[in-house]
Amino acid sequence: MHALPLRHRTPLELAAGLLLACWLWLAPPPVQAQGVELASLSVKREEGALTLEFSARVTLPRVVEDALTRGVPLYFVADATLLRSRWYWRDERVAHVARSWRVAYQPLTGSWRVGLGALNQSYATLAEALAAASSSSGWKLADLAALGTDKGYYVEFDYRLDTSQLPGPMQFGLGGLGGQGGPSDWTVRVERVLRLD
Repeated sequence: MHALPLRHRTPLELAAGLLLACWLWLAPPPVQAQGVELASLSVKREEGALTLEFSARVTLPRVVEDALTRGVPLYFVADATLLRSRWYWRDERVAHVARSWRVAYQPLTGSWRVGLGALNQSYATLAEALAAASSSSGWKLADLAALGTDKGYYVEFDYRLDTSQLPGPMQFGLGGLGGQGGPSDWTVRVERVLRLD
């Protein structure tokens, strides 16, 4: 079956085609996750605050795990931005929070150390350390008093390996074209958009 040339299509068929093309062009890109599976992501209203809870499963590419076992500390960052939809202007940014975890191998003790701010904890295995560096609960996002009564709020969430905190020579190497140790091997990231009820 051959498609009709444009001059033989009805105005309704042309309008439908144009509408479909606009929708595909404006639709957000699909959510991509590399090296991270987001097990849970939720927002709760408790004790006068809007809090965020998430849990992820991180699978490090071989080149990243090798660097970690050789003493290169890794930093994982979680960002959450609360926005309010507005039809007449760009969406309003209501709140933004970020957390950073430092994961490092301790060769003298054979343990893994995870730091969050001034808090540090040691773990026996890399799996336990990554689990500690990829979850959070009761994380305050905003005061409920700061939110209006409208229902157009949503959260943009991003969890990633922060390659900008790697040692300088390693960052320079990531500017290459891929391959062993290239940028694609160091991409560990997941992004989500969560609408509030």
